[in-house]
Amino acid sequence: MNVLLDNFALFREGFLGTVELTALSGAIALVLGMIMAAFRVSPVPPLRAFGAAWVTLLRNTPLTLLFFIAVLVLPRLGLNTWSYFRLAVLALSCYTSAFICEAVRSGINTVPLGQAEAARSLGMTFTQTLRLIILPQATRTVLPPIGSLLIALTKNSAIAGAFSVTELFSVQKALGEVGYDVFATFIWVAVAYLIITLFISAVFRLLENRLAVAR
Repeated sequence: MNVLLDNFALFREGFLGTVELTALSGAIALVLGMIMAAFRVSPVPPLRAFGAAWVTLLRNTPLTLLFFIAVLVLPRLGLNTWSYFRLAVLALSCYTSAFICEAVRSGINTVPLGQAEAARSLGMTFTQTLRLIILPQATRTVLPPIGSLLIALTKNSAIAGAFSVTELFSVQKALGEVGYDVFATFIWVAVAYLIITLFISAVFRLLENRLAVAR
């Protein structure tokens, strides 16, 4: 308990850093993932190819390697004014967006094809059909996997601590360097991660209940 009380300000800073990192990366990943899912089901071949390349590349690249690219390569390409926090958000959001894209695309595939054909027969464009007909129905299906992906994102954010970003894992590293018991520090860090993941689970469970179809 002394580890937490003696370093409460540091734990609070790391906790808020992880929350901010997860929230920003998750929001950007959701937007990117939805866009890429739309590309993957688009009738335009170049867009489908771009979406497929995005998913294939990012899903098969280790997240740690993406962090190295963001921190060591991108500054040489003109992003040298970006902070490590921004670069971490970029790496996490791009990586997670590939998985969200596939979750959304699987949800889109559960909507009967006849619904899209009926929308086209009414003169609706692809964008209108996707936004007004397909995605509202697919949302119910994709909520559970997206919730799991955001929980995974929370845990993946620990990698940012190795790249000078203030978050929970960096707190453990800092306290270990000054001689605090590693086991006790890990317990409080784990509790903090558990609080965040339980909150995300509760939010998505609430959304699932609100969007559930009465049977």
